[in-house]
Amino acid sequence: MKMVKLIHTLADHGDDVNCCAFSVSLLATCSLDKTIRLYSLSDFTELPHSPLKFHTYAVHYCCFSPSGHTLASCSTDGTTVLWNTQNGQILAVMEQPSGSPVRVCQFSPDSTYVASGAADGTVVLWNAQSYKLYRCGNVKDGSLVACAFSPDGNLFVTGSSCGDLTVWDDKMRCLHSEKAHDLGITCCDFSSQPVLGGEQSLQFFRLASCGQDCQVKIWLVSFIHVLGFELKYKSALSGHSAPVLACAFSHDGKMLVSGYVTTCAFAPNIPLLATGSMDKTVNIWQFDVETLCQARSTDDQLKQFTEDWSEEDVSAWLCSQGLEDLVGIFKMNNIDGSELLNLTKESLADDLKIESLGLRNKLLRKIEELMSKVKSISSGMPDEFICPITRELMTDPVIASDGYSYEREAMERWISKKKRTSPMTNLVLPSLVLTPNRTLKMAINRWLETHQK
Repeated sequence: MKMVKLIHTLADHGDDVNCCAFSVSLLATCSLDKTIRLYSLSDFTELPHSPLKFHTYAVHYCCFSPSGHTLASCSTDGTTVLWNTQNGQILAVMEQPSGSPVRVCQFSPDSTYVASGAADGTVVLWNAQSYKLYRCGNVKDGSLVACAFSPDGNLFVTGSSCGDLTVWDDKMRCLHSEKAHDLGITCCDFSSQPVLGGEQSLQFFRLASCGQDCQVKIWLVSFIHVLGFELKYKSALSGHSAPVLACAFSHDGKMLVSGYVTTCAFAPNIPLLATGSMDKTVNIWQFDVETLCQARSTDDQLKQFTEDWSEEDVSAWLCSQGLEDLVGIFKMNNIDGSELLNLTKESLADDLKIESLGLRNKLLRKIEELMSKVKSISSGMPDEFICPITRELMTDPVIASDGYSYEREAMERWISKKKRTSPMTNLVLPSLVLTPNRTLKMAINRWLETHQK
């Protein structure tokens, strides 16, 4: 089953392609050859005013403003340049205060700022309207090579060649810094969609990072003005056997691409992916969304849903099933999702030393029920129908004050034992009121009527 096919190759650059970016109607590419090129998405012809020439050294990065009317590029020459995409004219040349080579630049989601990160670790927020320097900061070690704004614009993340992820707020205050990849970060990107939705007061997003350590990592980022910031490591995606140089979420946040290419980018409104390489070319790929969604087998989906559970996830599931007495035993034996699925009557008795026959049988029945419900999920059930606590289809969904929906019984049990913490963020709940989510319940019932015989 072919999910993607190569439909066009651009071979106009004279050296390595460092970055490519899409707007609604254009594709931009930049290169070590000091130029930026613009192509029409209708037929991939180069625009009359392309290539764009100003930089005196390699162009490392380019990106469109959200409207697509402005393009930013940055270079070893220490400048970040803003271009009018309609005629190729230069709008502004912004010089890094330190004069250091600029390796990455990004527009904020509302086009208020442009961030530029340099080889000496300095990062600058420029006012994208006045072209003046707004704020400046720096990381302790390494060159800044990656940058991404959260979809709400409240913060942005930089990645360094030393492997650190650093989180900044919109006032250029450093909120957090953490070693993410041992051999250095190469790229990072935010998913545009909040995790399981949420209210405006709760910003909670997925962040992907990749690096020279051959890994892609997924992080959960939350930022609440009153309660503070949290960066939480979620999982690592395996499969790469070489350094991962680029990663990008699709614009709907449902897909993530990564690879040993210098750059990759999704088009916003059409099923196209662009990749650039050190072979001086840019490949344009077309993918079939329906085929891609159906490509995983049921076993693959079950694996993603249960085998990826952490030990904490398993403990939460045990509590939701009334098996709290087993939490200590499971933690002591490091039972995660993969181990959970492989439990047998013999291993429960001999290895975990669970003496009660009734308790062993109850646990095995719960595991069988879990797998049965997961199979329903793998048939196409929307994620928002699943309770984050029980990992099961909700029958009586309620909205908690953290903005997330939960199964009523599970959330009431959680509150009674966890007091005022959110199951999704671990932050204090502003209120313990649970509001019936009638809209979600109706959507679940409609889905069940359609998909169940």
